[in-house]
Amino acid sequence: MSSPPLVAIPEAPVPDHGTAEWFSGAGGLTLRAVLFTPEGVAKGSAPKGTAIVSPGRTEPIEKYFEVVQDLLDRGLVVLVHDWRGQGYSPRLLEVRLKGHADGFKDFVKDYSLLLDHFESRLPKPWVAVSHSMGGVLTLAALAKGEKRLAGAILTAPMIAVNTGGRPYAQSRAIAWTAAHSPLRTKFLFGARGDPSSLSFETEGLGHDRARYDRYAALLKADPELAIGNITWGWLNSAFALSAWLKGSKGVEAIDIPITILQAELDDRVSNPAQNTLVKRLKKGRLIEVKGSFHEILMETDPLRAVFWQAFDALWEIVGA
Repeated sequence: MSSPPLVAIPEAPVPDHGTAEWFSGAGGLTLRAVLFTPEGVAKGSAPKGTAIVSPGRTEPIEKYFEVVQDLLDRGLVVLVHDWRGQGYSPRLLEVRLKGHADGFKDFVKDYSLLLDHFESRLPKPWVAVSHSMGGVLTLAALAKGEKRLAGAILTAPMIAVNTGGRPYAQSRAIAWTAAHSPLRTKFLFGARGDPSSLSFETEGLGHDRARYDRYAALLKADPELAIGNITWGWLNSAFALSAWLKGSKGVEAIDIPITILQAELDDRVSNPAQNTLVKRLKKGRLIEVKGSFHEILMETDPLRAVFWQAFDALWEIVGA
């Protein structure tokens, strides 16, 4: 099998010393990942460790090139991957734009198999850098007993979805009913799946127009990277994962430092759920990013700086 593609545009070049490859996820599904090596390591110096970057829902590897470069500049090897159903990993339904899931068990298993596949090439210590859906899946892997990570920093983790003021229990019941009907693979409320119909003003994901436009240009350069709205099956799966995490004693057993960056103006995920979960962690820390929308790492430079200050503080602990 040939190497997987990597999409680049002038505003978002592929960082140097990156190798894209396929790995086998749960059920043998072939998934995409890229391993990046910092310049100094490429020339023979010792690496400081590894950052494992797990994007959020809809986000392909390419969206994180700037973040990857920031981590490379810190002397870290960087592993970034596409979750099943997005990027250049196989989509889960015939309609490519549907964001679908029938439970998140395979996603969590994929994470473990990703680490297995690259383990011999990842210098210790390992730190997870995960966003939104990637954040809750990283937590689920840790709660299920993943012991190889030395720390984790999670931006706006999807501990629970934001139901937009609708009663949570009612929303979950509606999602469960729809997911156990012919609506399971249908777009939520018949919403359009094409992200090209969205705009910087209507999305409300960040305040940085240049970064938003850069990602839009990536999707225009290769529409195969795009993914649209969620299905009822995905929403039901998200509710189920939140319920499992809420009841899992594995959360209290996680024994590594975990920093949660909370976006003050987030309307995608539940901030109160983050507040509750961080109290269950042995070594949890929550930092509110004042004025930030959901995508903290795609925000303005001053807001991103809050993340990097928190990351460097975490690395001082795990990299000592």
